[in-house]
Amino acid sequence: MKKLIALLMVLALVLSLAACGGGEKPAPEDGATDEAAMIGVSMPTQSLQRWNQDGSNMKAKLEEAGYKVDLQYGGDNDIPTQVAQIENMITEGCKVLVIAAIDGSSLTEVLKQAKEQNIPVVAYDRLIMNSDAVSYYATFDNYQVGVMQGQYIETALDLKNQKGPFNVELFTGDPADNNATFFFNGAMSVLKPYIDSGVLVVPSGQTTQAQVSTQDWKTENAQSRMENLITSNGYSPKGKKLDAVMCSNDSTALGAVNALVSAGYTKDDMPIVTGQDCDKPNVKNMLQGLQSMSVFKDTRTLADKVVGMVDSIVKGSEPDINDKETYDNGTGVIPSYLCAPVVGTIDNYKELLIDSGYYKESDIQ
Repeated sequence: MKKLIALLMVLALVLSLAACGGGEKPAPEDGATDEAAMIGVSMPTQSLQRWNQDGSNMKAKLEEAGYKVDLQYGGDNDIPTQVAQIENMITEGCKVLVIAAIDGSSLTEVLKQAKEQNIPVVAYDRLIMNSDAVSYYATFDNYQVGVMQGQYIETALDLKNQKGPFNVELFTGDPADNNATFFFNGAMSVLKPYIDSGVLVVPSGQTTQAQVSTQDWKTENAQSRMENLITSNGYSPKGKKLDAVMCSNDSTALGAVNALVSAGYTKDDMPIVTGQDCDKPNVKNMLQGLQSMSVFKDTRTLADKVVGMVDSIVKGSEPDINDKETYDNGTGVIPSYLCAPVVGTIDNYKELLIDSGYYKESDIQ
C-alpha cells in the first residue's frame, strides 16, 4: 500500500512539472518581443490629398507587417502641433519614428530627445535638416521629378528645333521644404539653357526659387500669384500668349489653372501646365485638356520601402539603401532609398492609375 501511495505521489509531481513547463513561453529570439512594437508616423497636413494617402498607406502596411501605429497629422501644416505630436510619440515609447516634416529645419530640438532615447528616425519624402538623429531617408528621385517636368516642356514646345521666343512662368513649392529645391533645380537644369539663349522668355522676370515659391504649397497662394502674373504681364487667350507654366506639383498647378480658366482660358488655348502627384482634381483637368502632365509618385511603393526599412531597423539589420551620396542634411549624408517617378498624361493615365488600382475610374470622372 505504501509503495502504491509513493508511486501516485511521483506521478502527480511529474504531471505537475509537465503542466508548468507546458505553460511557459519560449524565450524570444533576438529583436523579437511579445508585444507588437509601436511605430510613430508623423505627416504634415490633411489639407493635401497626397498626405492623406501617404498616411493611410503607411498605417495599413505597417499594421499588416504586425506593428502598432500612432499616425498623427500636424494640423494644417502647424509646426508646434507636429513637434508636440513627436514629443508624445517619444514619450509613449515608439520604437521608430517616420516623419514627413512640415519644415525640414524645425525638428532639431525635439529629435534630440529621440536620439537620447535611441529611437531611430526615418525622414519620409522630405529630408529633415540639421539633425544627426536622422538615420535614413526614403523618397522619390526628386531632382528627376523636376527634370521630367522640364523635359516635358522641352519636347512639347520642340525647344531643340524652334527659335521661339516662347513665354513661360515658373511655380515651385514652400521654401521650407527641401524637396522644392530639388524639383526646381531639376526643372531648371533643362529650361535654364533655353532661358539664357532667349528661346524661352520669362516675362515676369521671376526666375529664382525665392521669387517663384508657393507658401505651404497651397493652391490659393499659387492661384493668387498666377492672377497677378496674368494682370501684370497682359496674358490672355486672345492677346499675349503664355506658352507654358512649369509647376512643381499638382496643388500649385491647380491654382495656376484656376486663375487661367477665370481669365478665359479653355482647353483650346491653355498653355502647357506641368504638375506632380496625379491628384484627383488634376487628373480630371488632364482629361479635360486643362493640365498637360503630372509626375506620378506611387505612395504605395514608397510606403512599401519605408515598412521594409522599419522592419529591418526593429530586427537589427541594415535597411535597403540605393543612395549614399546625394542627401546631406547639414550633419552629413543620410543613407537613402530613392523610388522612381513616372510621367503621367492623358495617354497613359488608365494603365498608370486605374489598372494599377491606385484610383477607381469613378474617382476621376
